[in-house]
Amino acid sequence: MITVASRLFREHGFDGIGLKDLMEGAGLTQGAFYKQFTSKEDLAIQASKRALESASCRWTAAAIEHPEDPLGAVLDFYLSDGHRRERTDGCPIVALGSDVARHGAEVKAPFEAGIKAHLETLGRLISETQGEEFERKAMAILSMMVGALALSRAVNDSDLAHAFLDAAAKQIRDIASA
Repeated sequence: MITVASRLFREHGFDGIGLKDLMEGAGLTQGAFYKQFTSKEDLAIQASKRALESASCRWTAAAIEHPEDPLGAVLDFYLSDGHRRERTDGCPIVALGSDVARHGAEVKAPFEAGIKAHLETLGRLISETQGEEFERKAMAILSMMVGALALSRAVNDSDLAHAFLDAAAKQIRDIASA
């Protein structure tokens, strides 16, 4: 149920899908929902945590598969056309960031933890060359990645969408090598 909800929430937003549709998506009845969760917000919290953990695992896997250029591997995955089109399994920060901003501390908590995990990963990937400034640069890089992906999803023009992704990748590589 949690995995299905994490995908459906990323596709429709927290408020864009009701319990009935969430439960149908998981092949369960609404009665089963209340045996597992106290509220839709409870499900949103657990689904968000799962989505962010999955995203973090994808970053780690990309980095491990390409030890010669782990940051490049993460950028190639994250700023790709495939990830841009991948709404249900794509970045939960992009898909749900504005929804989360309208919710309380409980829903924000797993996003904050996921964002910190991404920052830690980026920090590790650039720390060897960045000295003391890697934390600030990791924040700038994550902001650029999330922003580029969000902008690329917000436009109809595929050339413009790719230009956002390519420009961000180039700037991030420049930041990381500085």
